[in-house]
Amino acid sequence: MSTDDSPRLSTGVDGFDSVVHGGLLPGRSYLVRGAPGTGKTIFGLHFLTAGDDEETPLYVNLEEPTADIRANAASLGFDLSGVEFLDLSPTAEFFAEDRSYSIFEADDVESESVHDSIRERVDSLDPDRVFVDPLTQFRYLASDDFQFRKQVISFMRYLKDGDATVLFTSQRSDETPDDDLQFLADGIVEFGRTDHGRTVAVPKFRGSDRQSGTHSMSITDDGIEVYPLLEPGDHAAAFDTEAIPSGVGELDALLGGGIERGTITVVSGPTGVGKTTVGTLFMEEAAARGERSIIYHFEESPRTFRHRCESIGIPVSDLEDDGALEVESVEALDLSAEKFAAMVREQVEARGASVVMLDGIDGYKLSIQNREDELVSKLHALGRYLKNMGVTVIMVDEIDTVTGEFRATDAGISYLADNVLFMRHVEMESELRKVVGVLKKRVGEFERTLRELEITSEGIVVGDPLTGASNVLRGTPTVRDGADR
Repeated sequence: MSTDDSPRLSTGVDGFDSVVHGGLLPGRSYLVRGAPGTGKTIFGLHFLTAGDDEETPLYVNLEEPTADIRANAASLGFDLSGVEFLDLSPTAEFFAEDRSYSIFEADDVESESVHDSIRERVDSLDPDRVFVDPLTQFRYLASDDFQFRKQVISFMRYLKDGDATVLFTSQRSDETPDDDLQFLADGIVEFGRTDHGRTVAVPKFRGSDRQSGTHSMSITDDGIEVYPLLEPGDHAAAFDTEAIPSGVGELDALLGGGIERGTITVVSGPTGVGKTTVGTLFMEEAAARGERSIIYHFEESPRTFRHRCESIGIPVSDLEDDGALEVESVEALDLSAEKFAAMVREQVEARGASVVMLDGIDGYKLSIQNREDELVSKLHALGRYLKNMGVTVIMVDEIDTVTGEFRATDAGISYLADNVLFMRHVEMESELRKVVGVLKKRVGEFERTLRELEITSEGIVVGDPLTGASNVLRGTPTVRDGADR
C-alpha cells in the first residue's frame, strides 16, 4: 500500500528526495550500499544535518574516528556541531591487545560492552536520526552469521522502538555479501560508479512508491547532487501554439509563418552554412517580445559565437546584458545526460526560458557522459519535456558532406523533429552559394521550394524561390536558359 502522502524526512539531497517522492518514511531503516568511495558516508552526513533544531541526530561510527569524520565533513561544508557521536571505532590499544568482543554479550567483554555503550547513548539522547557507518563491522564481532543477523535485528528494533529513522551502510565483498541486510532493511539506497559517471538507485522502498531506474549523481565541494531520470509525462504547461517568426520575411514565408511554440525544429546542414545564425534569429525575435532564451554550445565557444553574430548585426551581447539571452558552453565529458537535463529544467522552470537551442547534436553526443546508445533516447526525453512545457526547441545538426547526396540529418534525430529546416552549399556558375528549404513541418503549411540565403554584414538575406533549377540538393544545380539565377 502506498503512503505517498505520509510525512517525510528530507535526506538533505533535493534530487534524491524527488526520487523517493519527498524523502524517507520516518521510523524506518535504510541500507546504503556501494563500493568504497561512492558517497555512502557523505549521504549520511546530508541526512544527519538535514533535520530541524528540534531533532537529535546520532552518528554511530564503527570504523573511522570522530575527529577524522569531523575534519572530512568540514572540508565539504558540513556543520556537525549539532550531531552527537558514539565512537566505537577501533583504537590503537585494540590492535595491541588480544580481545574478542561480542556486541550484546557483556560477560565476554573485559571493559564496557559495545551493547551497553549503544544502549546508554541512545537512552540518554533519544535520537530522531541515526546513521550507523558501517553496520557490517558488527559482523566481525559476532560469533557466526546467525548471531550477526539476530543481533542486527535486535539493534534495529531497539532504535525503531524509539521512533528513530536509521541509515546504515554496508561494506560488502564477494566473501562477505550483504544479502541478509537487504532483507532486513525497509529500503535500499545503492550508489555506483561507472566509466560514464556516478549513479544512485533505490531498488527497495517499503511503504511508498519511488522513481525507479538508475539516476545520475555527482560529488561536489558541497556534497552529493542527484539528477533524477527525466520523465516527460510528469511535466506539462498550458501554452498557445502560435507561430514564432524569425524576423526575416522570406524565411518566415518558407516556414509558413514561422515555427510553432512547443515544437522541435532541427536545423541541419554542413559546416559554415549558417545554421546557428539562423537559429539565433528566433531568439532575437523572442527578446523583442519580452521572452527569454538560452543557447547551449557543444562545439563553438561563446566568444566566437558572439563575434560572428555581432559582425552581421545580431546584438548578442546586448541581449545578454538585458537578460533576454543566456549563452552557455558545455564542456566535453563534463556532464551526464540527467545533469544536463536538470540544468535545462532550471532554465525553463525557474528562469522562464521559452526558447532553447542545442547547438551541435554531435557535440552533445561527445560531451555527455552516457553510453552512446542511450543518448538519443535521453535527447528524446528532454525534447518531449520541453515540448510539454511549451518551449520552442531548436537543435542544430551538422552534416559532414558539403555537397553530394542529400541527407536531412546525420544524428538519427529526424523522428524527434516537428520541423526540419535544411541548409546546403551549392555550386552555381563556379561560385559557392547557400540555399535553404523546409523538408518537414508537422503543424501548418510550408513552401516546398528552395530559396537562396546570404549572410551579409547587414544580416541574413533570403531571396525569392528558386525556379527553373534542378539537382540543387545534389550541390551542383542545373539552370535552364532564361530562369532566375
